[in-house]
Amino acid sequence: MADRLVTLRDGRRLGLTAFGDPAMERVVVLCHPAPGAGGFDPDPPVTSHWGVHVISVDRPGYGSSTPLDEEVRPGIGTWADDLAAYVTLVIEQARETGRTPLDKIGVVGWDAGGRVALAMAARHPGLVDRVAVVATPAPDSAVPWVPEEQRTVIEELLRLPVPEAKRRLRELLSGRLPGGRPGVELLASGEADLALLDAPGLRGRLERMLQHAYDQGTVGEADDLLSSARDDWGFDLDDVKAPTLLVYGAKDRVVPSAHGRWYRRHLHGASTHLTVVPRAGHLVIAPAWQRVLQHVDPQHGTRSDV
Repeated sequence: MADRLVTLRDGRRLGLTAFGDPAMERVVVLCHPAPGAGGFDPDPPVTSHWGVHVISVDRPGYGSSTPLDEEVRPGIGTWADDLAAYVTLVIEQARETGRTPLDKIGVVGWDAGGRVALAMAARHPGLVDRVAVVATPAPDSAVPWVPEEQRTVIEELLRLPVPEAKRRLRELLSGRLPGGRPGVELLASGEADLALLDAPGLRGRLERMLQHAYDQGTVGEADDLLSSARDDWGFDLDDVKAPTLLVYGAKDRVVPSAHGRWYRRHLHGASTHLTVVPRAGHLVIAPAWQRVLQHVDPQHGTRSDV
């Protein structure tokens, strides 16, 4: 459940969850996976000790955020614009009340959230100064990873009117939830992930996030999948200028490091660094969280308690 709701200018609401230190000026926005929701802290002790204010936002149809209208085609650019609208609102409110407004922010995206992070950097470069992309798939046409039967279904859905495509995909996705309850297997895959789930608290945090991902059924997940089904993601990778860290698990059976190498070759306008974490799978964001924070919040680091 989101900590609070923010109303955008178009009347839609976004559910927000914050963790870390709210007193810190540096803000990092964490874009959740698909399926997912805001509120997942990859490594709470690291976040707490780092000295950073992390904000995670439910994308439309997930958690507490208002879904898009049925006639509206989902788009990665839309998700990024929602985040930018929220950050801009925070800056305006700070100025009106005489507080120090935000400067630029860092953006982290795990899984499908990495596309949103890149889109925000590309479409709103004045707001973003650093990006981290974690276990994010490249376009399926460039690095094939979607199973053939799923690819066929998606192609059929894209030929339908948007409301009908949404309805059918929601029905298909609902069939993946045994007993109506999502399990960590929706994100975890392989021995590396299963071993990592023994880390204190990780399984519980993932289960809570996935539970809230389906607070509105499969609405958010269906829109997420449709938003990336076309090669046109609503932004140009060449427009990403912020330094970008690419993090992938060496044992990720879903999104191997070939996807990271593709992004490194195609992010022409940004300095990039690819980190492949040994013995990590698709849940790589948990063991790599400190490395991610080092990139998106290099000035704070570990705070002294004195």
